[in-house]
Amino acid sequence: MTNHPHTLDVLAATDAAALERILLEVCSSPRWAAAVAAARPWSDRDTLLAANAAAMASLTTEDLRDAMAGHARIGRPTAGDAVSEREQAGIQGVDQAVLDALHEANAAYEAKFGHVFLICATGRTAVGMLAALRERHPNDAATEAEIVRGELRKINDIRLDRLLDAY
Repeated sequence: MTNHPHTLDVLAATDAAALERILLEVCSSPRWAAAVAAARPWSDRDTLLAANAAAMASLTTEDLRDAMAGHARIGRPTAGDAVSEREQAGIQGVDQAVLDALHEANAAYEAKFGHVFLICATGRTAVGMLAALRERHPNDAATEAEIVRGELRKINDIRLDRLLDAY
């Protein structure tokens, strides 16, 4: 990704309410959005991504739930939501048996952990996401929370890159 200093300047100069709305489209955790906004001005792309990493590291379990609330269930991108559909492009055209297995594995995961299975789906196939879901299901809650934190950070990095490209 190309570094866009003028983009960072535009974001840094955005009023607080507008910036919060923009950041909440990247990640639906209000605490994350506030932490990233508080780190401005960002001198470069890496500084913005570092603010994302620091904000993700500081989120509580409840904050992580807020962040996960903004994500569609794997295998069921939100219809009409270009971001959801783009991020889960790996499920397009997949065999119905794989989709059924994803739905079953999602249900078992959600019953165990109380939230959607979260993975950075960009560039992953449906079969790969199903394998990851099955691999992570035996985890304990604390281990899974840290994996989710890392996956959210990756998703946010991708979304922040796209945000910089949009300005």
